[in-house]
Amino acid sequence: MKDIATPPAPPRQHDALEVANQLRPLLLRLNRELRRETQGLGISMGQAHTLATIREHPGLGVVELAAHELISAPAMSNHVDRLAAAGMVTRTRAAGDGCDRRRVGLTITPEGRRALAAVRSRRTAWLAARLQRLEGDDLALVERALAPLQRVLGP
Repeated sequence: MKDIATPPAPPRQHDALEVANQLRPLLLRLNRELRRETQGLGISMGQAHTLATIREHPGLGVVELAAHELISAPAMSNHVDRLAAAGMVTRTRAAGDGCDRRRVGLTITPEGRRALAAVRSRRTAWLAARLQRLEGDDLALVERALAPLQRVLGP
């Protein structure tokens, strides 16, 4: 009688919920570690995010910024007050014919740009140092996962 080998099992289908349950705590821990890495810079990650939004959308008002960041306008006004006091943003009244002169736009200052650059540099250096510890093809695997993760987050 012939010995019939058992056919190989079909490749396991990845369950999105299972992957999400494994990925979520990793992303939360990564975010926590990156936040911790910037504590000595004198700027919180929330402030850095607000500065980045102002840099990307110069002239944005506090109300629009609050809507973008999904917080109340009074809370955003307090954040902006602290950034302005630290010299990282300036408020500029609208000028010109047809402009609402009550409207105040926000602009990032050179000091704010320096603070953002320091945050980015510190966080990138921390992450690069950890990635360098990976062995074999693990870094390539992480690199290949970047494009699908970007598609999950959208443009």
